Amino acid sequence: MELPAPQQEIGSTAEELIRELRNRHTRNTRQTAEAHPGQDTQGSSYVRDNALLDLARRGELTREHLRRLVAVDAQCQRTELAAYALMATRFPHHPASDLYAGLIGLVGAAQPSLADCARSLGMSEDDFRRAPRSYRTYAFDAMLSWIALQASQAGTGLALHSDLTVYLGGCAELVRAVRMSGIPASDEFLARYGTASAPDLLALATETTDDGLGRGDDPRTALHTAWLLEKSLEDFWRAAAEPATG
Repeated sequence: MELPAPQQEIGSTAEELIRELRNRHTRNTRQTAEAHPGQDTQGSSYVRDNALLDLARRGELTREHLRRLVAVDAQCQRTELAAYALMATRFPHHPASDLYAGLIGLVGAAQPSLADCARSLGMSEDDFRRAPRSYRTYAFDAMLSWIALQASQAGTGLALHSDLTVYLGGCAELVRAVRMSGIPASDEFLARYGTASAPDLLALATETTDDGLGRGDDPRTALHTAWLLEKSLEDFWRAAAEPATG
């Protein structure tokens, strides 16, 4: 997705910026379809940019990829808890503080179910705690940490809205693909990754973005921040999709 030119109008509200991100994904898909006529570019942005779903479409997704996803996810959760706590110290007012607290609660509540998911897939404690050792495994962690340290309030809100949309949507699509392909996935995995949305948190992310814009945050910079986090999520999926390298 290309960033807007300096003179291009992009909007000044959260909904307008979210729409801009969506429109740019749509234009990007159209350009890809024109450049590669035989390539399947149907579906939402989190389908197109999800390497695990690419494997599923080709019939190459395996149970080992699901195990790698769980391991990558586990180490990301540890970074998320610290990043959201840091955001809360930087922007300790409503609605931003409510968003960060809600995300801490979401991740904290998900940790036991992720551990159950790992055991159900036959992962040892070491498997669960030891993520794949590739750069892509840590790309999301790095970008989220940078956002926690440097982004404006509007930037955090818009980026976290994108994170919830792309990650949760991608997980739901993955569960559908697993069910259709007949891969032997556990009930725990299907339950853990089958949630499609978090409407209350999405609403808070929108409010946080608008509140930051109202306090003078730059919308173009917020859009760029959300785009950066979306790009790091592409590496998140690729880390689970890549073969083990040791």
